[in-house]
Formats: sequence, structure tokens, C-alpha cells
Amino acid sequence: MLKFIPNILTIIRFLMIPIIIFSVINGDYLVAFILFTISGITDIADGFIARKFNLISNFGKLMDPLADKLTQVSMLAILVLQNIIPIWILVIVVLKEFIMVCGASFLYGKDVVVYSKWYGKLATVLFYIAIVSSLLIAEFNVTNSFANFDMYLYYLALVTTIFSLIMYIKTLYSKGFINKEDLSKDVTVEKREKKKKV
Repeated sequence: MLKFIPNILTIIRFLMIPIIIFSVINGDYLVAFILFTISGITDIADGFIARKFNLISNFGKLMDPLADKLTQVSMLAILVLQNIIPIWILVIVVLKEFIMVCGASFLYGKDVVVYSKWYGKLATVLFYIAIVSSLLIAEFNVTNSFANFDMYLYYLALVTTIFSLIMYIKTLYSKGFINKEDLSKDVTVEKREKKKKV
């Protein structure tokens, strides 16, 4: 039974996403805050249990980060729809995730895995804290100097996530997975074929 716990916790995080979104839509920001916090705790718990008892599975490798990203993007999207945060924050995050997915798909065929670094995890934590702050500010209708506290956290999280993306691309390049010569081979061959025809 223990071996299924990490995956069960991951599934629970997926199931919690629509409930959290529904809470935000209804203006129950405190409920959303509690559920979102529970989701974060289950994320930490399933990772700890999987590593502690060597219960890492292919399902967990794929679905755990997917649950993280889907939860994060869903929360940012609903906060945008509720006019709590500006849309450009969501756009930057979605573009970053799109590039990361493309990179992961490219590496999948090469049987290569690029593990997340500390700056990637830091960006995730900062976004989590920023989202939590947005929910609490909305719930208690904060209008003093702390009203924009969440935005400063979003700025910091975005800087960190962009840095993470740059380092990700740099790692691919330094390890030879992105090669200028490979990218120019097709162009060179095409030029030679044209010369032969002439």
C-alpha cells in the first residue's frame, strides 16, 4: 500500500485544481488559500515519501511535475480572470513552460533528463508564496502599503524563472545537445545541391 501513496497524493493534487479554481471564482479566497496550501503540502509529502522509501515511479516522474505546472498556471489564469494580477505575468509563465516542454520533448528522443536545479525550485516556491499572498490580500481586502506585496514577489519569481530558462538552454548547449554545426548542416547540403544543379 505504501508504494501507491506518492502517486495517490499526486492524483489528489490534480483533483484539487478545479475545486480551488471554483473557490476563487466564488470569492472564497480563504478557502482557496487553505486548499492551495494543502496542495503544496501534498507536493512536498509525495516527493519526500518517494525518495525516502525509494518509491520513485515512471508515473510520478511524469505526473508530479505536470501537477505542479498545471496547478501553478491554473492559479495564475484564474487570478488574471479575477483581475487580481495582470495578464502579462501569465503570458511570460506560459511561454516559459512552452519552451521547457519543447526542450523536454526534444531530449526525450535522446534519452536525456535534465534535472531541476535550485533556481528552478526557487522560482516555484516564489510563485507559490506570491499566489498565496494574492489570495490573502484579496480575502482581507488589503489597501495599505502591503497591497502590492504580492506583485513584488511576482517580479522576483519572474526574474528567477527567466534565469532558470536561460540556464536550462545554456545547459543544453554546453552538453552538446544544441549544436550550431548540426543546425547548419541542412543549409550547407542544400547550398551544395543547388550548386550541382547550376
